[in-house]
Amino acid sequence: MSSPDPETKMQFLFALRSRGVTDTRVLEAMEQIDRGPFVRGIFSERAYEDTPLPIACGQTISQPSVVGLMTQALQVSPRDTVLEVGTGSGYQAAILAKLARRVYTIDRHARLVREARQIFEALQLPNVTSLVGDGSFGLPDQAPFDRIIVTAAAEDPPGPLLAQLKPGGIMVVPVGQSDAVQTLIRVRKTEYGLDYDELRPVRFVPLLEGLGKDA
Repeated sequence: MSSPDPETKMQFLFALRSRGVTDTRVLEAMEQIDRGPFVRGIFSERAYEDTPLPIACGQTISQPSVVGLMTQALQVSPRDTVLEVGTGSGYQAAILAKLARRVYTIDRHARLVREARQIFEALQLPNVTSLVGDGSFGLPDQAPFDRIIVTAAAEDPPGPLLAQLKPGGIMVVPVGQSDAVQTLIRVRKTEYGLDYDELRPVRFVPLLEGLGKDA
């Protein structure tokens, strides 16, 4: 898989920093994981622009700065086990794989999981496990998780996912109506309950129950 030229890579990283992605580990992971392989077809030439792009199954690959800001908000440590709900292109999971001990990623579209797996194998990311399933219910068999990231918008932080978060854990999730601007929320599970931080306005596809028609 070919890498972008140094100038393109430099502009890409500059755009991330200028939009608030300042965590050194996150920037290093995003420098190591090229976005190119995750963008297919006619949009591939725009892979290094800071913009969301369409992918298969009516989904999108988020703009890199949003991926960076969500990853930064998650505060992943090298010993963490992370659950990602909404594999999509696989780009977010690949970046998490550079930061965490183990990443589980789940998507309702079998085609997206299949294509993401091929990229994870090509990039030699053995600590990512990708599964087809209804992510709104999380992954009880592997719970609890140190970190949970949701890349689709829910009206409220989903209860089953909060239940699968370890004490001291963090979940980052877009919250709001699907047809309006949503708010990115960080939820911390403390011994006293849940703490919520509103981070920024975002726009994501809605979190849907059930499997995609292609599954």
